[in-house]
Amino acid sequence: MDESSASSRMNQYEKGKHAPDVQTLKLIADELGVPLNYFFCEDDLSAKLALAISKLSEKHKNQLVDIIEKIQLDEN
Repeated sequence: MDESSASSRMNQYEKGKHAPDVQTLKLIADELGVPLNYFFCEDDLSAKLALAISKLSEKHKNQLVDIIEKIQLDEN
């Protein structure tokens, strides 16, 4: 993002006048140190989970998926 226009563009995004495309959202996410899906979370808990999961190793992400699948089976 060009620094000379970044402030005004961000202001337009914040006010809902324009929406950034996915490529721009990815650049913003990288700059903020959050995963791209963070911007699509519908509530604070989902955003907190997305951020926490993004920081896990692949091994731990797979372990988490196994745990979640087990919980889902237990609930049914």
